[in-house]
Amino acid sequence: MLDGSSLALHMPASLTDTFRVLDLCGVLLNGILGGLIARRKNFDLVGFVVLAMLTATAGGILRDVMIQAGPPFALTDPYYLYTACLGATIAWFVPLTSRPTRRLLVVADAVILGCWAATGASKALTHGLGVMPALLLGCLTAIGGSMIRDVAVGETPAVFGGNKLYAIPALIAAGTQVLAVRAGVADAHAMLVSTAVGAGLCVLAYWRSWQLPVISDRERRRAGRRSGAGALVGWRRALMMGPLKAPAWRGRAGRGADAGTSLGPAMAESRAETEAAEGCEVREDCEDREDCEDMERGASTSSKHPGRTSQC
Repeated sequence: MLDGSSLALHMPASLTDTFRVLDLCGVLLNGILGGLIARRKNFDLVGFVVLAMLTATAGGILRDVMIQAGPPFALTDPYYLYTACLGATIAWFVPLTSRPTRRLLVVADAVILGCWAATGASKALTHGLGVMPALLLGCLTAIGGSMIRDVAVGETPAVFGGNKLYAIPALIAAGTQVLAVRAGVADAHAMLVSTAVGAGLCVLAYWRSWQLPVISDRERRRAGRRSGAGALVGWRRALMMGPLKAPAWRGRAGRGADAGTSLGPAMAESRAETEAAEGCEVREDCEDREDCEDMERGASTSSKHPGRTSQC
């Protein structure tokens, strides 16, 4: 959020008023976004107000506390808390679920993201901090409220991965502000450029669904490379060893089984009839049933072992 006393030293009155209006619009928008999270969680009115205030003011309050530049500006200017409560009230009565409304919220949130990132970096430079603290405070001002809100409702902050780029546009906006100020550009003009850069990147990332790779994507690619290397090694080994030969243990029995399976239907039928006729002749030669059964067992044994003969 903006600090009117520090910005007035570097901006014309018109730009100061413009950024103040834009800052209050950002507080209202983030209050609505916090209220929408409370609606999704089925909270009561107290939950709506608390989440709206956290989303709208927590980033700026944390920035001012870290800089130690006096009381946080969101607490000394009553309009900020009133505006956050107004956003919670709007989210309480209006669902805001239509597609045009969601697109409008995305664009407005992108503009506020760029504005708050530039503001945080500018305030850090104004108080004599270096480049890295300016980048940190710029990002913290832009995304700190949403991170604290997500932790408050028991969720992993969305900026930690698996979502469209949000922290990266804020970081680039803060970096643009630092580079422009170090290059001698007026602070007001640098904030305008940084806001436009951050907002444009945020909208483009949302439209193109840009995401940073997560650790599971890296592990998946590594596993794919390992499997590909293993297949290549196996192919080379097969090429060096040549074609596989038939195992030596497959002797006469294996060939007989293969030959038996290769018989045609007619030959198989004639073979079955021959075996049946031989069985009838064996039954006629036997005197009683027990000798016949012994003959049949002997015939089956002789078919398995051709060197043996059955006796009745």
